Amino acid sequence: MPREKLVLLPGMMCDERLFSAQRAALEDANDIVTPRLAGSESVEGLAHSVLNQAGVGPLNVAGLSMGGIVAMAMLEAAPKSIGRLALLDTNHLADLPARQAIRDRQIADVRAGKLREVIIDEMKPNYLAAANRGRRDLLDLLVDMAMDLGPDVFISQSLALRNRPSFEATLRSFEGPALVLHGAEDQLCPPERHREIASLLRSPLLVEIPGAGHLPTLEKPEAVLASIKKWLAMPIGRQAQS
Repeated sequence: MPREKLVLLPGMMCDERLFSAQRAALEDANDIVTPRLAGSESVEGLAHSVLNQAGVGPLNVAGLSMGGIVAMAMLEAAPKSIGRLALLDTNHLADLPARQAIRDRQIADVRAGKLREVIIDEMKPNYLAAANRGRRDLLDLLVDMAMDLGPDVFISQSLALRNRPSFEATLRSFEGPALVLHGAEDQLCPPERHREIASLLRSPLLVEIPGAGHLPTLEKPEAVLASIKKWLAMPIGRQAQS
């Protein structure tokens, strides 16, 4: 059986470690690319960078949070290159003014040398389900990933998210198998947002992961892996079943 290309796109201030469990289970059967989302201050620029790294399609593209936004921008830029699309704990809408103002303040804080404080005080508390907020392994990993990427990446990612478009029309046009997965306790991208995303797609597999928040790949890795395997097994052109 030929190997397929699987692109895993991490969330804001996360890297390939966000998908460690899934990569380990899938790398024997797939050519996996996990790019760092850096080098551009727009989601369009990031999308083109990932497309260049991934090479010729068809691509199976899975993105979590910001990674899902970049995945949608890839679909907008090169629809014929995307065979399957997986959107995990993400948001298909543009930033509202109130959210843009928060990003502007965070950018100012990071420019003042407060990246660690922003990650610990403002981002980590919103990432995990209630039962996981005391897990030191996950909390330390979130800080480690962010600090390894550094303040310049935080600023460029924040600007890309701040100025991104909405992707309703892009999602409506996609005809391939689509996985829409979210943690049941996701506070940043709540369940109703994912139901909206699924309603725009022609072949959606909508999955809610109990006991997970915004980062189910870390909080419930086996459940996420099972859904990704199901998605990868869907023949392109056939309707998904919820």
